[in-house]
Amino acid sequence: MGVSPAVRALCENSNEVFLDVAKLLLTYADNILRYPNEDKYRSIRIGNPTFFNKLLPIKGAVDCLFEMGFEEAETHLVFPKSASVEQLKLIRESIAAERDQRLCREQPLQPTPQVSAAPTSAPQSSAAASSQPIFPSTAQIPSLESSMSFLVTLQSNFQHMMLYENPELQQKARSHIPHQKLSSAAQDKLKEAKDTDPDCKLGIEDFLVLELLAWFKKDFFSWVNSLPCSHCEGPTENAGSLSPSADDIRWGAQRVENHYCQGCQLSTRFPRYNNPEKLLETRRGRCGEWANCFTLCCRAMGLEARYIWDSTDHVWTEIYSVSQRRWLHCDSCENTCDKPLLYEVGWGKKLAYILAFSKDQVVDVTWRYSCKHPEVLQRRTKVQEAWLLHTINRLNSTRQQSLSPERKKELTERLLVELVEFISPKTPKPGELGGRSSGSLAWRIARGECRPSDPRTQAAGYVFTPTQKEKSDRLLHVRYSSTKDQYCRLSNNAEIISSWDQCVWSKESVFRKVENDWQMVYVARTEGSCVGTISWKFDVAPVGMKIESVSVMASSQTFHTGKVSWHLKSAQITTDFSGDGKIQSFSSLSGSTDFIVEAELSGGEGETSWQHSQLFRQSLKETEDSSFEILIYLQDV
Repeated sequence: MGVSPAVRALCENSNEVFLDVAKLLLTYADNILRYPNEDKYRSIRIGNPTFFNKLLPIKGAVDCLFEMGFEEAETHLVFPKSASVEQLKLIRESIAAERDQRLCREQPLQPTPQVSAAPTSAPQSSAAASSQPIFPSTAQIPSLESSMSFLVTLQSNFQHMMLYENPELQQKARSHIPHQKLSSAAQDKLKEAKDTDPDCKLGIEDFLVLELLAWFKKDFFSWVNSLPCSHCEGPTENAGSLSPSADDIRWGAQRVENHYCQGCQLSTRFPRYNNPEKLLETRRGRCGEWANCFTLCCRAMGLEARYIWDSTDHVWTEIYSVSQRRWLHCDSCENTCDKPLLYEVGWGKKLAYILAFSKDQVVDVTWRYSCKHPEVLQRRTKVQEAWLLHTINRLNSTRQQSLSPERKKELTERLLVELVEFISPKTPKPGELGGRSSGSLAWRIARGECRPSDPRTQAAGYVFTPTQKEKSDRLLHVRYSSTKDQYCRLSNNAEIISSWDQCVWSKESVFRKVENDWQMVYVARTEGSCVGTISWKFDVAPVGMKIESVSVMASSQTFHTGKVSWHLKSAQITTDFSGDGKIQSFSSLSGSTDFIVEAELSGGEGETSWQHSQLFRQSLKETEDSSFEILIYLQDV
């Protein structure tokens, strides 16, 4: 086995510095090997003075710990019980061999120091500082402890990217992905785009990532606000943290949330797993779990992907578009692609540091996600800019040592293209103006990511008008399937229109809810709203016709004190009708030229009152039944 990249980097330090750091690293390793059942020897406190002063500033030192198998927790580096002891031994022996060679050149071989203390209280070393320190002096940076913490974040995320390169894990991810279906759909849409625009410069990966995003959001992963009670399946509240089990730690869950049921007075555990292999099984979480698992799925599909870390507490993915020669922003939580200003403009986030981690490179991509660079610069106070640049360059140099000259050149050329993009003026696009959609309303408001001007609450303005065929047949017939989430215009050669809100006249405080756990789907009002409304408009006047009669079938369901009111509105006439799923005919509209079907959702009890009035509730297993149907019989004016 060749020398690892981390040990190779460590060897570049001066002889005195190397020997001092090697002594500490061997102490950490030997403590674990000699006392395998003592938890105190398996963790290193990040704030420990020895770690802070003698390891963190030294090139390759922390990299060696990560290669041994240490992982980042909130305040410590932890060697989990699931980590490979053999890997630890390999790195330990590499360091020991280099140490022995250097000692032989200078003096008789020294015995390995006796281990008498835990890593968190290792003795101070008298060695001089590195001849090539990573950190400037304390006076030059806002906070040395802040720089230390930032470096651990960089190291941890960079090391984590290598998990996605595991061929067996990629194969496991592919077994969950309907890759043939997604690839076929992407090919069809690419062909359609090129047929429409022969000069289209998009490639297959551009459409494949759109298909993958939609599948991941709609069919695979689910969002967790709080888990249902494991006993009564009722609502729970987050009541703090629980201690992680050995199995939790094995899968990278250093933090376990306590979701407490007031009724049963029982706790349901929610481990925050950080291992993407485990997330393929659980298929749930918040943005951290979503981005983690989605990035793995991208790599499994052969897409070049980067994991994006934002210091204001969000994460997502970037995909490299070969055809466009640029990186595309992809947020799996929001099913959003290429809308980088969404967070600053739409969510109102006060950005500071956004870093991209790939298997080959770390890049500071903050400037892609901001159109307010002077404001962002004012907030970048955690570390000195020169330190950040130097540290990123060092990490990249170490990781890229084994790359071919051609690959290094490719990465450099891509970075130059990015730098030009970063400094180019940016103007928000329509899709970047809205607030966040994932997560509960309270959670979004608490994070400052919910805008009152969210375009999802604005009128869509769609009007059903008869085509020439429908005029000739004197019938306009439309069905909506909640399960398929599509409208079928049967009277116009079964034309399909996807998405529940694409044919809506107006909507306010409503959304489509998919419950993957319960395999149900429905339209409900948004959390925190008292009333939600949605309507559809039909107008036959533009084709010179008038209405003979109308038949409507609408399905709605209520729970507790929830209420749904259906109205048929035309001119000065408003007719109420039930949403019982049965066809109802209305001759009162005879002679009219237009009307609106409207549903109003209200009522309900407690924090989940928004769920107590629902439209078009259907099982995801039902594929044939319609949830909403309109038949308009026409006559000449």
